[in-house]
Amino acid sequence: METKKSLFDNLQNFFGFDNFKGEQEAIITNILAGNDTFVIMPTGGGKSMCYQLPALMSDGTAIVISPLIALMKNQVDQLRAFGGSDSIAHFLNSSLTKAEILRVKEDVLGGKTKLLYVAPESLTKQENIDFLRLNQVSFVAVDEAHCISEWGHDFRPEYRKIRQVISNIGENIPIIALTATATPKVQHDIQKNLQMNNATVFKSSFNRGNLFYEVRAKRNVLKEIVKFVKQHPGKSGIVYCLSRKKVEEVAEALSLNGVKALPYHAGLDAKVRADTQDKFLMEDVDVIVATIAFGMGIDKPDVRYVIHHDVPKSMEGYYQETGRAGRDGGEGVCVAFYSEKDVDKLQKFMKDKPVSEREIGTQILKEVIDYAESSVCRRKQILHYFGENFNEAGCNCMCDNCSATKEYFDGEEHLHRALSLIKQLGEKFDDHHIVSVLMGEDNPQVHHYEHHTLDVFGSGKAQGANLWKSLLRQILLDNYLSKDIDQYGLLRLTAKGQNFIDNPHSIRFIMNRPIEGTDDDDSEDGGKQGGGALDAQLLQMLKDQRKKLAKQKGLPPFVVFQDPSLEEMCTHYPITMDELKQISGVGTGKAAKFGAPFIDLIKKYVEENDIDRPVDLVIKSAANKSALKVYIIQNIDRHLDLEDIASSKGLAYEDILREIETIVNSGTKLNLNYYINEVIDEDKQDEVFDYFRTAEDDSIDHAMAELGDEDYTREEVQLMRIKFMSELGN
Repeated sequence: METKKSLFDNLQNFFGFDNFKGEQEAIITNILAGNDTFVIMPTGGGKSMCYQLPALMSDGTAIVISPLIALMKNQVDQLRAFGGSDSIAHFLNSSLTKAEILRVKEDVLGGKTKLLYVAPESLTKQENIDFLRLNQVSFVAVDEAHCISEWGHDFRPEYRKIRQVISNIGENIPIIALTATATPKVQHDIQKNLQMNNATVFKSSFNRGNLFYEVRAKRNVLKEIVKFVKQHPGKSGIVYCLSRKKVEEVAEALSLNGVKALPYHAGLDAKVRADTQDKFLMEDVDVIVATIAFGMGIDKPDVRYVIHHDVPKSMEGYYQETGRAGRDGGEGVCVAFYSEKDVDKLQKFMKDKPVSEREIGTQILKEVIDYAESSVCRRKQILHYFGENFNEAGCNCMCDNCSATKEYFDGEEHLHRALSLIKQLGEKFDDHHIVSVLMGEDNPQVHHYEHHTLDVFGSGKAQGANLWKSLLRQILLDNYLSKDIDQYGLLRLTAKGQNFIDNPHSIRFIMNRPIEGTDDDDSEDGGKQGGGALDAQLLQMLKDQRKKLAKQKGLPPFVVFQDPSLEEMCTHYPITMDELKQISGVGTGKAAKFGAPFIDLIKKYVEENDIDRPVDLVIKSAANKSALKVYIIQNIDRHLDLEDIASSKGLAYEDILREIETIVNSGTKLNLNYYINEVIDEDKQDEVFDYFRTAEDDSIDHAMAELGDEDYTREEVQLMRIKFMSELGN
């Protein structure tokens, strides 16, 4: 057994540290004593040291099982740098050539290698098992051990074979399992599967006091992200997206706006990914936009923010990804954008999965929804999920909910009613069912159990579903109830809950503030509102300017700029041509033709009224981002029939007209005469054109009423409006 002095000497000599962090010393001592060890330590707590140091101090080679090639490479490079020799640490995975594999095996057999990193897939190959049996294995470290559990956020079936392989390699090999995120359920799964029920368990607190948690409604999300990043110039950050397409889109938008950003996802070449990772570590790039493939084992201490463009799939995933911020103890801001549409998408993904997987997935996702929609301290919710009780006073307003003004309601009678109902129903139902009964929803499940006949059925309707959902979430956090994860999330009374039924007392709860307006409008014309309330005074001035200009040019005002464009100018205050082009419905053509007097007016108004313009609110978007728009313009230039263009893209005729309208309204000139002359006779064309010349607005309904809807179809009027706007406005 190594002495305490030798432990500190090795720490100092090899890693250059004077002291251990948290429970590192106790963990390392336990491994060196040959005991099975289970380490649950949050991201940034120094997990890798727990197996690296004992491996260097033990006879033989330690096998480290790790799921990601990038993670292995990162750690091996670090160890080689510390140890001053390349043979001290190696990895064995599918990325190596035959010659490289031979070199690794020679070094291991020669006793030069203290740590051998292996992917679980490589570990199960018979040739590797045979090879490892020839060596003295000091211990096996199973990193990212939550991959063992189907309840973990990153389940990998090959992880479940690890125990069997270890038994094949040798007898009584000690195991250290490590994870940064494990709920009590996942902890149990890991210990059971690795047959290490007698392991010493080291569990650190999951609280990361320096991280600020915030959930925002998902509106104009691209603009919001660019704005956030521009408000943190030069700082390192990660933006997580669920799809590769979205990763590319967000990275492009950031780059266009002068941010050093790169995309990272599994669809990119391995060399490109490695290069991107290095650039991030070397600070050549400030922001990585990535799928969740990025970040495992990335040891960058000064990531200052983590943004979730989409709802995370699980609380473990969310915790692990946000945990990449502020590892040095400094500032770390975690912003997640939440929308019900995202949740619907994730639920659709689960539809094709086997029933058991779907049940598990639904419950895991439900925890995320509860977290996002609740008004209770975010930190308290996260820690409760990981089996840790936390008093929200300790949050120190480091989450959006604790910083916000709260509204409370007296909950004694409500709590008594909810707990009594759960007891009356034999603790056999989940929160969704309890709310249905209280709200009087006679749905199939309520009907099946005949709960619509209960006296309590519908007794909570006056309070509203929001109150009951909020109440149930809070009493779970405060341990009046527990949730039986194994049994589909059924609610069970705790001793505290039973005690309240017997001895009710005054108690109050936080009223939920629902996240409003979470329908994500991420299209390039999306989000007419940007920086807050509409400036009514400026709007009137802009309308007067539009009228004046329209009169000079002999045009109706709506041809110059439409109302939504003027309204957006009143929240964004564009004062340069570049900024004006980004206003929806303006575009390059219109900005050039009509923009100058509007910019001058806004500039003067901003100076005179000392207006603090929203920082970087006008976001540059990719010019004609939509490939469909480019396709339409090209085919109109080739004089193709609009019906043909529509059918080649699987669209309805109305959809194509809508797209063409957007193109024209943004200032692009399109010549549709070849098509219009075919489908509308000349007299009719003149009549509609003359109508729009003197019209007050560009409403098709008003035009039809004036022109007579028995003579014209909507599509004909719409086509003529497009022609009119294109010829006179662009």
